[in-house]
Amino acid sequence: MLPQSASTFPLYDYEPEQATFREEVLQGLSKDSKELPSKYFYDAVGAGLFDQICELDEYYPTRTELGIMQASTGEIVALLGSQCMLIEYGSGSSVKTHTLLDALPALAAYVPIDISKAYLLQAMLALGMSYPTLEILPICADYTGDFELPTPSKPVSRRVGYFPGSTIGNFDPGPAEAFLKQIAKACKGGGLLIGVDLKKDFNILHRAYNDSQGVTAQFNKHILARINQELAGTFQLHQFGHYAFYNPGESRVEMHLVSLKNQVVRIGEVEIAFKLGESIWTERSYKYTLEEFADLAVTAGFTVQQVWTDARQLFSLQYLTVAQ
Repeated sequence: MLPQSASTFPLYDYEPEQATFREEVLQGLSKDSKELPSKYFYDAVGAGLFDQICELDEYYPTRTELGIMQASTGEIVALLGSQCMLIEYGSGSSVKTHTLLDALPALAAYVPIDISKAYLLQAMLALGMSYPTLEILPICADYTGDFELPTPSKPVSRRVGYFPGSTIGNFDPGPAEAFLKQIAKACKGGGLLIGVDLKKDFNILHRAYNDSQGVTAQFNKHILARINQELAGTFQLHQFGHYAFYNPGESRVEMHLVSLKNQVVRIGEVEIAFKLGESIWTERSYKYTLEEFADLAVTAGFTVQQVWTDARQLFSLQYLTVAQ
């Protein structure tokens, strides 16, 4: 993949979105238990809505992880070392990314990977202004798919993946293991700095995914708005309700969109029928104990080198290493 020109940096564009979006939407909605991939929340509008969620009082992960990172910056910098190539699986717009980049002035390069080209470019232009001497090599791709990492102009001591938030929880256990193995292969001889949400009181989880302002509900319904706009869909957003709950048997929060009546929706020429009360499963968010995640990491080829948590043990930030 050859880089495309951008104002201050190359863009490695694997054009991940449109054909795959339609195919995966139709495939998911044709199942007996309808579902949509949560990665399609994150176009520019959806990513902006998620940024709003991260600011909500009820949504503990972002501020908790940021607090952990700020309290542990010195240890994180010592573990990552100088001249590392930091590979972020996501767009890099968050305060957490700025906190990490501020603490790592001797980076060889920063490589953000995101499925939304518009949001990626917006975030990278802002980062380019904040860090004018940092080599930024953005990749527009589905980060679970196939792509090649670019070669920075500076020597690289090690590759370190960065996967903040609770996004690893959005993978079922099998795909989570496969994704971690993919990162281990890409970062051989290096490591992974990853956020892992921990098991906790159900009420805290319920509030986090059912905020009083309705931003999470708006975020959930946005995937239907994308289908309407980009795939000629006819979803009436007010005819679907946001429903999120913790499933203790599976150790995960589930987010659904529930049909509020019997209805037929079109996506282009394809008709999809919904019964009253039928749901579309849009997101899962698995919660782990420290021991459970350590087992997953080891299975994927990592060793847990360091774990940081907040005082209430709501969330963890972990540094994993992978052998040569």
